[in-house]
Amino acid sequence: MNLHEFQAKALFRSAGIPVPPAELVTRPGDAREAWPRLGSEGVLVKAQVHSGGRGKAGGILRVHGPAEAEAAVARLLGTRLVTGQSGPEGLPVDQVLMEPAAAIAREFYFGMLVDRARASVALVVSAEGGMDIETLARERPEAVVTLQIHPATGVMPFHGRRVAQVLGLTAAPARAVAKLVRDAHGLFQSSDAQLLEINPLVLTADDQLLALDGKLVIDDSAAYRQREIFGLRDARQRHEAEERAQEHDLNYIRLDGNIGCMVNGAGLAMATMDLIQHHGGQPANFLDVGGGTTVERVREAFKLILSDTAVRAVLVNIFGGIVRCDLIAEGIIAAIREVHVEVPVIVRLEGTNAEAGREALAASGLDILAAADLDRAARVAVEAAA
Repeated sequence: MNLHEFQAKALFRSAGIPVPPAELVTRPGDAREAWPRLGSEGVLVKAQVHSGGRGKAGGILRVHGPAEAEAAVARLLGTRLVTGQSGPEGLPVDQVLMEPAAAIAREFYFGMLVDRARASVALVVSAEGGMDIETLARERPEAVVTLQIHPATGVMPFHGRRVAQVLGLTAAPARAVAKLVRDAHGLFQSSDAQLLEINPLVLTADDQLLALDGKLVIDDSAAYRQREIFGLRDARQRHEAEERAQEHDLNYIRLDGNIGCMVNGAGLAMATMDLIQHHGGQPANFLDVGGGTTVERVREAFKLILSDTAVRAVLVNIFGGIVRCDLIAEGIIAAIREVHVEVPVIVRLEGTNAEAGREALAASGLDILAAADLDRAARVAVEAAA
């Protein structure tokens, strides 16, 4: 789950991570009232959306007085901000954050994420902050340094020393960044985060460290024990279909193609999408119905897929391991009849009772093509959608 910048910074502040004072504004008139409390000649007005690249998209404005602040807030609120990460539809701006412009001496990148390959937390830092870290890592990999934090030991003194060395900090700023490493790791663990990012982390003209921007992504699997944090979820920042999918424990992401995909298992779903593209088609979505496929899940999955009017064919790829293929076929037939699917449906079943499942699909009288071979199923789906 993604958090807004103002929500992430509130958690940063509670963990001891230094952040600038700020005011959350939801009405243009509130900007004038907030101005005196910010106590600065220059203020940043920042659109709160779940996307990076806000500055390049015009979502971060610098203003120099209460009138300018009110005008900037009015300009942003109620719009949809289109960034390089948001897609062409953009994301709604329902609130903005106002904070004093800092006197920046230097900018850094600071991040933590789960490194599943090494079963540890990766601490990623760079002396070149304020830019896209993926681009920097690709073009100048030597500028990005990664340290591993072992779960058995946690943060060790050498982590702070190494980060200070990479960032070129000494004396008080070096001690401050060592504390930042400890505090950030503590928050990362206590919140069940998948990603914690500060970009930029800045050193001010008076040698203070400040987190000028903040990103925090929480593991969805931790929702049961992070109820307070998950109560901050902003449903308007996600596509309506993706939000509905979560209510039914479906993993759904809308894409730009015209072939709907319904698969059980994320890896199998990725392979299915790759095969569709290999044969010249474009998947309309990623949809993982999970291991415990049921009639209800299949029905809701069809509804999600068909909510995209661009879909011209549906490819169902199910491996029957935990659930028998003949039972899955019955669920598919019932769901198609209930939802009134009007586009061709290609179904590939493999696993326990797969032949019985294919026979049931063939005898249903519905516009369903049963295929035993995934490659053939993908080719047929591409032809049907052409």
